[in-house]
Amino acid sequence: MSYLLLILFGMLGALTRYALECIIQVPPFPFATLLINVIGCFLITFIAQSSRFFRNLPDSWRSLITTGFIGSFTTLSSFLLEVIKLVHSGHILLAALYFSATIISGLAACWLGYLVSHSTLHSEEGA
Repeated sequence: MSYLLLILFGMLGALTRYALECIIQVPPFPFATLLINVIGCFLITFIAQSSRFFRNLPDSWRSLITTGFIGSFTTLSSFLLEVIKLVHSGHILLAALYFSATIISGLAACWLGYLVSHSTLHSEEGA
């Protein structure tokens, strides 16, 4: 049953990613993938750091969300392929901007997820 749930969560993550890519199109800049990866960085860090906030959520469900949904929602391979496509099409500065923006905003989103999870925990503990 857990394998079927993992497949379901993976499918939902992939479908969500596909829907966002269809909705958000800003050629030649791959803005959709940037946004998807930043959202994924925030969510995976927030969930990983918020184990007490999600204390009623079994570890198996946390894994389904992080590995299944977020794992299929974000992909490093798409990001790097888009960097190569931009370089190959002569958009070298745009490729450097995209690469830098993804790394910096991804780290910032992870940090924000960490901060939000900790502030949420502290405010819940004080209540």
